[in-house]
Amino acid sequence: MKRGDKWLILVLVVTSVSLYLAYSLKMMHAAKYEGKTFARIELNGELYKKVELTAEPHEIEIVTDRGYDLLRISNYGIEVVESDCPEKICMSYGFIDKVGEMIICLPNRMVVEIVGDSGSSPAPEFDYLSY
Repeated sequence: MKRGDKWLILVLVVTSVSLYLAYSLKMMHAAKYEGKTFARIELNGELYKKVELTAEPHEIEIVTDRGYDLLRISNYGIEVVESDCPEKICMSYGFIDKVGEMIICLPNRMVVEIVGDSGSSPAPEFDYLSY
């Protein structure tokens, strides 16, 4: 193994660990949110509906000229349970319930984001920043 190969491996490892830590910190912060949460549903980049996430199960049907999606709200979260898009990637996101998490269905141009009371994801809080 050459010296350049070792540097490349080192850079890849450091990058991977940094991305993992950033994602973990984001999820830890999202788990701390204590207010009401809402699902902000957008179609074609426009707000379609903002729905409070409750424990009581109910469903939302979305029918557009691009396709069909069925969303289920339960246990203070949301998931796509049925979609007519070709690969059904939006269904693979599963159940989301933390502020900042998203479900995206590109063929149907639908975005579902969990937001807090203010309508947007809260900015991260830092105790100390060093340069």
